[in-house]
Amino acid sequence: MKVCGIDLKGNEAIISLVSLADGLFHLPDCRTRRLTLADTSAKGLKSFQSTFAKLVEDYKIDAVIIRQRQSKGKFAGSAIGFKLEAAIELIDGLEVIVFSPTDIKESLRRNPLAVPFSETGLKQFQETAFTTAYAWLMKNEYASQEASEG
Repeated sequence: MKVCGIDLKGNEAIISLVSLADGLFHLPDCRTRRLTLADTSAKGLKSFQSTFAKLVEDYKIDAVIIRQRQSKGKFAGSAIGFKLEAAIELIDGLEVIVFSPTDIKESLRRNPLAVPFSETGLKQFQETAFTTAYAWLMKNEYASQEASEG
């Protein structure tokens, strides 16, 4: 299974592709590390959505995992970030999961990274997107294993 982890910051969707096959993780090369929304009009959003949909199609991504942001308070996500999230969620035929920070922490506690992030070859700004995808894949993998054993 190949997923795209997303961390929305301001007007950017920071991405990290992660796949899991036979219990091994792979970090496929990707032509972009972030997609930026330069124009917040409807036309700009449609362009962002189209660019993202093309990325999903080209890399045969099975699911998109978005790190959930707070809607209120000091660390609340921006209005533009929520527009980006909606644009991604409305792509036809795409499975989009909004994964909470609490669930991410729980999954990482149960399944810590086998190597330090610095050794993945990804850029530092991609760490949150990567850990979101990794944590979801681990949670998904072990939930399906427990279901088949039970």
